[in-house]
Amino acid sequence: MVTVAHPQAPARSVRRSAPATRHLAPNWYAAVMGTAIIANAGATLPLHVPGLRTACTAVWALSLLMLTALLAARTLHWVHHRDQARAHLLDPAVAPFYGCLAMALVAVGGGALLLGEDWIGTGAAVALGTVLFTAGSVIGLAVAVAIPYLMVVRHRIEPGQASPVWLLPIVAPMVSAAVGPLLVPHLPAGQAQETLLFACFAMFGLSLLATLVMLPMIFARLMTGGPLPLALTPTLFLVLGPLGQSTTAVNKFADTAASGVVPAPYDQGFAVFAVLYGVPVMGFALLWLALAAAMVLRARRRGMRFAMTWWAFTFPVGTCVTGAEGLGKHTGLAVYDWLAVALFIVLVAAWTVALTHTARGLLTGKLLAAPR
Repeated sequence: MVTVAHPQAPARSVRRSAPATRHLAPNWYAAVMGTAIIANAGATLPLHVPGLRTACTAVWALSLLMLTALLAARTLHWVHHRDQARAHLLDPAVAPFYGCLAMALVAVGGGALLLGEDWIGTGAAVALGTVLFTAGSVIGLAVAVAIPYLMVVRHRIEPGQASPVWLLPIVAPMVSAAVGPLLVPHLPAGQAQETLLFACFAMFGLSLLATLVMLPMIFARLMTGGPLPLALTPTLFLVLGPLGQSTTAVNKFADTAASGVVPAPYDQGFAVFAVLYGVPVMGFALLWLALAAAMVLRARRRGMRFAMTWWAFTFPVGTCVTGAEGLGKHTGLAVYDWLAVALFIVLVAAWTVALTHTARGLLTGKLLAAPR
């Protein structure tokens, strides 16, 4: 009797400890990303609206609060439910979401640099942005290697299982590439500034090339395997992430290079590259947006209900907003300004819907229940 009961006691104790966090997966960081991108995109929107900056700063503060709460909850998850945490790492459907942790840290850090000074002062905003950018970039680079490694050596993936979710680990360095230039003016002139700019350019390259490897597999899966399951259909919007974020990054590089960080002719080279790269990529992003939206409407007609995958409607669209903002600045074409405004309206609507359903799911406990 004693021998049988003793091994089971720790298991019962683990289940009683922080039960609400047992099934809290890393995909929850997508909610932080989706909230932060509202603030970041609104801060540079080419449209003067009274109170917009204040509203964006409030949303950034909300994203910081969400990030703090989620980091604490995920810490409890790892402390009390290590078996479940290990199971998440070994699950090819869940492990890629660890890229969301890195992107959430960097996105909130970017908001601190863009908006934080209004409420906490320049010094505190720069310090917070630096810490979050550094932590997120280190985690993002680690995840970009570790998750593909696990997919190769530990996960058992069948042909035809390619998913847009696979992009999450490899797009994390691209988010760092787009946010890093905001820190450059706060570094000492010379080697420090130039090193950070080219480090961001390197992260842009590694993420872009990895994305170019992954995208054909995802598109081939759709063409040969048919539509994704209803609950996963929103993840098609994840493809917009590397497209919009890379366009944002090249425009940020051009802005930073123009301030004299790099010598001629590289300063002009970045400006030319921003337009020659950004315009066609944004064109493909709009094509994919139309395709993904059509697939979502189809899934909705067939009974697609809310799931945490709906947060895929937020951050990827937000990156297209910031990408269009950059192109409008560097091409001087009003069409990109209006595109940014239109996509921002879509972004706010999607964020409102996702946030409302998530809050309702938390209150009812459905989103924290064991998956069926």
